[in-house]
Amino acid sequence: MSSPSRTPELVEIELVRLRREQRWGRDQLAAMVGVSPRTASRILARRGEPHLSRLDLMTGEVIRASKATAIRYERDRPGELVHMDVKKLGRIPDGGGRRSLGRDIADRHRDAPVGFDYVHSLVDDHSRLAYSEILPDEKGPTCAGFLERAIDYFADHGIARIERLITDNAWAYRFSLRQLCVERGIRQKFIRPHCPWHNRKVERFNRTLQTEWAYRQPFENNTARAAALAPFIERYNTQRIHSAIGAPPTSRTAPTS
Repeated sequence: MSSPSRTPELVEIELVRLRREQRWGRDQLAAMVGVSPRTASRILARRGEPHLSRLDLMTGEVIRASKATAIRYERDRPGELVHMDVKKLGRIPDGGGRRSLGRDIADRHRDAPVGFDYVHSLVDDHSRLAYSEILPDEKGPTCAGFLERAIDYFADHGIARIERLITDNAWAYRFSLRQLCVERGIRQKFIRPHCPWHNRKVERFNRTLQTEWAYRQPFENNTARAAALAPFIERYNTQRIHSAIGAPPTSRTAPTS
């Protein structure tokens, strides 16, 4: 006989269904079915559901072992530190790519390479507020232009000042952002070489971008995927419950009028 305090069977079934279909984290699942995040974690563990980091982004199949770090940190206030990075994604040819058509069919119908999109992102360390744009390259002027627009976006969402910016050691970051950072009063910081986990807030966001936007569904062309980015960013910042803070990022930024 089940314990009186145990979550009802139908609630557990619905939570597992949402996990498998939507591939949401425990906080989002908990909010959807009306249990606590801790209870959601226990249900997933009890029913043998693997961690999201072990799953294929599109199919949900287990593909690799989980890797985690026990060392975590978080800055005390919004804007104290922001993380910047670029994620390179193959463009989708008209009619769909490998994820929608299958590898063999897509390769047979591909006349020429379609190139890459460069998804530039900025993430606030404290609030996890994020901003992304799809741009044609990752050259210095492109990175500087993105950062300027991202700073304005953050200001419009309650982060009036950015104190520090951390990036990897790419030439475009090390030299092309220097003047803008001086003008905006931002101190540049760089990760230690070969230590990408020092920039892990934006590295983790890149994975979320892939899971919940780029590879969430098969797109028929590149334009359709690009059009879905801005709505995703809006939902991520204002509605999606972030697992590390238990609320959307805008809950930790200053209100704007």
